[in-house]
Amino acid sequence: MEHTEKSQVHVEKGLLGKIKHYLSKRPLPSPTDWKKFDQDFAMSTSFHGIHNIAQNQNNVRKVIWLSVVLGSVSLLVWQIYSRLVNYFTWPTTTSIEVQYVENIEFPAVTLCNLNRFQTEAVSRFGIIFFLWDIVSKVLRLQEISANNTGPPETLDFVMNHQNFSITEFVKNSGFYLNNDTLVHCEFFGKTCSPKDFKHIFTEYGNCFTFNYGENIQSKNKVSVSGRGLKLLLDVHQEEFTDNPIPGFADAGVIFVIHSPKKEPQFDGLGLSSPVGMHARVTIRQLKTVHQEYPWGECNPNIKLRNFITYSTYGCLKECKARHIQRLCGCLPFLLPGNGVECDLLKYYNCVSPILDHIERKGLCTMGTHNSSCPVSCEETEYPATVSYSTFPSQRATKFLAKKLNQSQEYIRENLVNIEINYSDLNYKITQQQKAVSVPELLADVGGQLGLFCGASLITIIEIIEYVFTNFYWILIFFLLKILETIQRTSPPQAV
Repeated sequence: MEHTEKSQVHVEKGLLGKIKHYLSKRPLPSPTDWKKFDQDFAMSTSFHGIHNIAQNQNNVRKVIWLSVVLGSVSLLVWQIYSRLVNYFTWPTTTSIEVQYVENIEFPAVTLCNLNRFQTEAVSRFGIIFFLWDIVSKVLRLQEISANNTGPPETLDFVMNHQNFSITEFVKNSGFYLNNDTLVHCEFFGKTCSPKDFKHIFTEYGNCFTFNYGENIQSKNKVSVSGRGLKLLLDVHQEEFTDNPIPGFADAGVIFVIHSPKKEPQFDGLGLSSPVGMHARVTIRQLKTVHQEYPWGECNPNIKLRNFITYSTYGCLKECKARHIQRLCGCLPFLLPGNGVECDLLKYYNCVSPILDHIERKGLCTMGTHNSSCPVSCEETEYPATVSYSTFPSQRATKFLAKKLNQSQEYIRENLVNIEINYSDLNYKITQQQKAVSVPELLADVGGQLGLFCGASLITIIEIIEYVFTNFYWILIFFLLKILETIQRTSPPQAV
């Protein structure tokens, strides 16, 4: 036992001795050398004012220069602090620029008949208006209450038509676009036809989009302002109808102008053209670029499964679709995805309450970066100015009545004329930009260093070297003192 304690003391002493021997080899300057090192640093550093403190023999002048240097350093710290605080508030600026071009891409135009269904189909399925009204609310940001189930015959209709497909009903009984309803179509002086329109479903039933996605027209560009898309449509009022009780009492066409890469959004953005009118629409292209978080609210990493380009509207549709498919095991009409379409009973018992739950709990939100659907980083809009005139004139009415083999009254009550043109061959870019970038921050900090202290990056390195050298010497000095104290307080080794 005694032998073990002796070994431990011997090892401890030997280890401390080795450390002390190693540290003693480190060259420590004498007090005179240490003072000379400080003097040399003060005289050679590029930090202005330090050498004036060191070389002046007059104490008053030393105090004055010391006050000047400390005041300058204080101002420098305050300025750098304010610059850093400003940078980390993530400030932005907005620039607006108008680009003039020789050719400009034409947007997509989606149009629908305000009277959505055939009269014969509606008479056979009168209750469909209630169901359709609920389905259309899938796309709207409003609360849907499961208690507002309408008249008692609604549940009877649901129970007796459980295999009823809203998709098939709308497709087969809704408005259609063919050579009969599309009387005339002209794009940039060239004739177009119903084949140039893509069929899509919206809250207005069957709708048709010109210049959508990979259509041939999407590759064409307008090179003359004042020329664009001209449409003459026949809405067939007698063949198609809508229920005036909920407020659908108009006759005509509703259309929306949007990017070819995005889904049309009618809610609050649709333009209407009534029958017997000529709507002249003048558009401009407006591009908006948002910064990503923390400078802005967009998130460039969000991708949509069912849409090529991200949009808040498409994101909200996918968000609702995910919740409904997870909880109900199906997808309602108008929502994207590859799931099975919900039957009427499933929609009545599950989808409607889930929609109410989504709105009440805020499961699908939009706007900020941490919401379900933040703002898109880049979007293209087409602000429009619409003017109307009576169409057709008396003489044109007679001409069209003879050409279409219809009465003059039919021409006035069924034809809609729409003309969409660019006002100018330019587009406006509204871009959100970082107010302070990293290089600008470094340049600003460097300017403050030079203004108050005449310092630069090399000066900072000089100061770091000076501080590190002094810290190194002080550390070795104290370690040696500690080792000497430990050795003096250690008990003597037994013989």
